[in-house]
Amino acid sequence: MPRQPNPSPRKQDSGTLKSAKAVLSGRSKKGWFARLLPFLGPAFIASIAYVDPGNFATNIQAGAQFGYELLWVILGSNLMAMLLQALSAKLGIATGKNLAEHCRERFPRLVVWVMWVLMELVAMATDLAEFLGAAVALNLLFGLPLWIAGLLTAIITFLILGLERYGFRPLEAVITGFLAVIAISYVIEMFIGHPDWAAVTHDTFVPHFTNSESILLAAGILGATVMPHAIFLHSALTQGRVVVKKPEQQRRLFHFEIIDVGIAMLIASSVNAAMLITSAAAFHAGGMNVGTLEQAYLTLQPLLGRAAGVVFGVALLASGLSSSSVGTMAGQVIMQGFLHYHIPPWIRRIVTIVPSLIVIFIGLDPTRTLVISQVVLSFGLPFAIIPLVMFTSNKQLMGTLVNQRFTTILACLAATLIVALNFYLLYQTFFGK
Repeated sequence: MPRQPNPSPRKQDSGTLKSAKAVLSGRSKKGWFARLLPFLGPAFIASIAYVDPGNFATNIQAGAQFGYELLWVILGSNLMAMLLQALSAKLGIATGKNLAEHCRERFPRLVVWVMWVLMELVAMATDLAEFLGAAVALNLLFGLPLWIAGLLTAIITFLILGLERYGFRPLEAVITGFLAVIAISYVIEMFIGHPDWAAVTHDTFVPHFTNSESILLAAGILGATVMPHAIFLHSALTQGRVVVKKPEQQRRLFHFEIIDVGIAMLIASSVNAAMLITSAAAFHAGGMNVGTLEQAYLTLQPLLGRAAGVVFGVALLASGLSSSSVGTMAGQVIMQGFLHYHIPPWIRRIVTIVPSLIVIFIGLDPTRTLVISQVVLSFGLPFAIIPLVMFTSNKQLMGTLVNQRFTTILACLAATLIVALNFYLLYQTFFGK
């Protein structure tokens, strides 16, 4: 049986919960932003998955090879991700259970076990990419050997996850701070690079492809953007954060969560766009094909100055540390939801460290490993998106928060497109010439 949550975090967060309940009951007399503040946080944690080191690798490669051409793919991918994250948050609010728990309760036992194994592989692949990203950043910034950087990454993520014992607010604040560091870093990078803003505007809103290679990279961007573990995690972040039963209060709570998702995903989308814009301005304009994180760091310095390389390294470090912590949280949710079994986060951390350290010690190329991990993620997407759309369209399950017909149609279209493009990515990876 899962371990009962420690009552102390709830006590620590009592001020936030009290403010949230006052807003939902209509008793709060505060201004609009003050009323919104208690509800911000879950989407910021989930959004870290959308700016993890895998995004660095795909966005840098896309910008270096095709300039600003695939900016519209980033916009479209993040709009679809925004819809899916909102549905995941709504599932937790309406039912008090997360996506993995619903899968366990409503699917045959064999299907549940298969889904759990696949999601565990997805969680491990995700954590591998994020762990490696942080280790590479420490190596680039401080010259640490990769194995030492890997161990240091493990220690820091242990400390970050330890904040959970003090409630959800401290952890949300730290993760949001990491997101702010990544965003500010890439705003600096983008303006140092002096991009062609007319081309940026055109390619953001006018869809087009140059060749089949650009289509493949577009699928890669989508695969690195829409993350199955983030979909599972978001429903868990909202399921017990603010608990209300009255339909009007649930609708009001979901309204605030939509704003939370909108703000967080807008920041994530902007960061992804800034990554590609920086790469296009720095590398594509000079005809340089940069394919690895190390190349990007080393090449930015002579092109844009040492500060640009340092800012890139800092952003990568913040991305790796925060997304590694979030990945471990998602892995815990997946195991507890599918198996109804709880293990302490520190054991989960140790389990996920091992594959990463093996990759480092045997000398595999970190960036290539990052790309392969994104392919593994593609296998898990259908098993997250399809159940999510099924459950949130179920009136008996969702009650007043059931999807509108138009929402269901949009979600089905997004799911079909995402799954199709990811199968295309898998086909090209294994069988393409």
